[in-house]
Amino acid sequence: MADTVLVHPNRDKAESKATKAIVILLLIASAALILIITIGGWSALQGAQIVSFVYAAILLGMAFVVSRWNRGVLPVAAGCAILFSVIAAVAGPAWFDRDKAGFHNPTLDPSILGLLTLILVPVQLLLVAFAMRGFQQQWNVEVEVDESAPPGQVQPA
Repeated sequence: MADTVLVHPNRDKAESKATKAIVILLLIASAALILIITIGGWSALQGAQIVSFVYAAILLGMAFVVSRWNRGVLPVAAGCAILFSVIAAVAGPAWFDRDKAGFHNPTLDPSILGLLTLILVPVQLLLVAFAMRGFQQQWNVEVEVDESAPPGQVQPA
């Protein structure tokens, strides 16, 4: 009886490793931006604080799952990023509108919050692109390798 080991050849490619790292970075950056905007604009937000914290927690959870080479969460991350990029694109100009006399100023300057919200849009669009690229790389493909075979020779099961 031969000893076989499961190998994931697509995970060993430099392109796959780079895509995984970029997706994790974009997920963490998205969560950080959302938390900064939420905390910085706490007094001006109208009850959406809990939703922002939950979404940031979901993004961090997705980053953890992707770090374990699970590609199943990538389409979900891309879908959520599309929805959130639309929300950020609509909300960004509203922060700039608050940067006038007569409005209550939140913790961070409204123009900074507007800029961070608009920066969130391309970050989300990059997340869509890289998440879909990672999904196409088929990180889940497994190949059985016979350990008793000479090195470099792959034996089909």
